[in-house]
Amino acid sequence: MSTLTIFNSVPAQPGQAVEEPGRQSRRPIPAVLGADLEVPVKGGRLVGYANLDYAASAPCLEPVSAAVAAALPAYSSVHRGAGYASQLTTARYEQARHTVRAFVGARADDAVIFTRNTTDATNLLAGCLPAGATAVVFDSEHHASLLPWERSVRLSPPAFPGEAVRAADEALAAIDGPKLLVVTAASNVTGELWPIAALAHIAHRHGARILVDAAQLVPHRRLNLTALDLDYVAFSGHKLYAPFGAGVLVGRRDWLAGGEPYLKGGGAVRAVATASEGAAGVEWHDDPEPRHEAGTPNVLGAIALAAACDALTATGWTPLVREEERLIARLRAGLTSIGGVRELSLWGADHPRVGIVSFTVDGYSAREVAEALSTEYGIGVRDGKFCAHPFLQHLLSEQGGGCEDDTASAVRASIGIGTTEEHVDRLVEALRDLVTRATA
Repeated sequence: MSTLTIFNSVPAQPGQAVEEPGRQSRRPIPAVLGADLEVPVKGGRLVGYANLDYAASAPCLEPVSAAVAAALPAYSSVHRGAGYASQLTTARYEQARHTVRAFVGARADDAVIFTRNTTDATNLLAGCLPAGATAVVFDSEHHASLLPWERSVRLSPPAFPGEAVRAADEALAAIDGPKLLVVTAASNVTGELWPIAALAHIAHRHGARILVDAAQLVPHRRLNLTALDLDYVAFSGHKLYAPFGAGVLVGRRDWLAGGEPYLKGGGAVRAVATASEGAAGVEWHDDPEPRHEAGTPNVLGAIALAAACDALTATGWTPLVREEERLIARLRAGLTSIGGVRELSLWGADHPRVGIVSFTVDGYSAREVAEALSTEYGIGVRDGKFCAHPFLQHLLSEQGGGCEDDTASAVRASIGIGTTEEHVDRLVEALRDLVTRATA
C-alpha cells in the first residue's frame, strides 16, 4: 500500500467533523475567569486585557473554579484514610480518572496516570520503555517530546503530511527491537494538525507504538484515542482551562506496569520489608496508577482537569470549533493584509489548524513586538522559540524570517474560549500601526 493511500484511507482526522451533524450543544459556552481584567497601558489608561496567549496557558473556566471550590471544604488525603473527608476526596479523585478516560475515548483497560503536565507525562513514559527501545521523533516537536529519550532517531520537519508518514515508515522499518513513534497532534508553533491516525497505522505496521502529544489539540478539538488507534496520549490541564498543576498520561498498561516506578515512596508499594532484606524486600504495585503516583497526588489538579473535560463535553464541540475557526480566519486574514507581517507555516496556508498563529514583523524583533503590544495596546502574546528551537529555526530559514543565527524568534498569538472579535481586531490594528511606524 502506498504512503498516499495510507494517508488518505485513515479515519477522520482531528479538525474534521467532530460531532454528529445537526447535534445541538447542551449548555452555553462556559465563561473564563479574568474576562473583565483591565490592564494599564502607556498614558495611564486602563483597557480590557486581550489575552491572546492561550497556547502557553489558558485561563480558568468558571465551572473548573467552581468544582475546586466545592471540593475544598472536604479536602483530605486520598486512598488510605478511613475518615469521611478522605473517602469523599478519594472518590472525587478516582472519578476524575474515569472522566479523563471518557474525555479522550480511551479503552476500558487503559491506564490513566495523573502527572504535573505533558512534559512530566512524557518523561514518565520514557522511563518505562522496554530495554533497548528507540524513539522516533520529528525535529518539529516541542522539547518535551525531543529530549527525554535514552535512544532516539530524529527526523527533519516534513515538507507535507504524506512525507511525515513516509519518513516515519522508513525510520521505523530500519529499527530493530522495541520502538516508539512520538508526534504532536497539533503544533504548538503553527497550530497545524498532524496526520496522527496515518502515523499510528504506520507505527503498528512496524510493531511500534505511538505517543501523541495532545496538549495543543484537546483544548480545541475532540480526541478519540480508540478510534485513532493510539497507544499513548499526554496533555496538560493548564492548557485545557484547568491551571491547577495537573496533567495526564493515558494509554496501554503493560509498559507502564513493568517500568521503574516514576517516584519511589508511599503509595507505590504493596509492601516494604525490613532493612535486612534490603531492596529485594520491596514489592511494587503492578497497577500503573499507584505504581507511578507515589506520595500525596495533586488531588485538586485532577478534580480541576476532570471539571474542564466535563465542561467542554457538556458544551459540545460543534459551537466551540465553529467560533474558533471564525476567529482564527479573521485573525489570519488580518495578518495577511499587513505588509511586512509573515505567518509561519510548515504545510501552507490552507492546511487545517487549531487557534494558533506565529509570525514575524519586519523591522522589529519578536520581543519588541510583544512588549509594544502589551504596553501600548493591552494585548498579551508570546514571543520566543516556544520550546521548539529546531522547528522554529527551520521555519524562519525556510520562509525568509531572517534566521541568520540561532537567536531569531517569532511572535505567537493563540485564541480560545473567551477570545472576542475585538481582541482579534485590536491585534491586527496594533500590528498595522507598528508596521506603519517602522516604515515612516
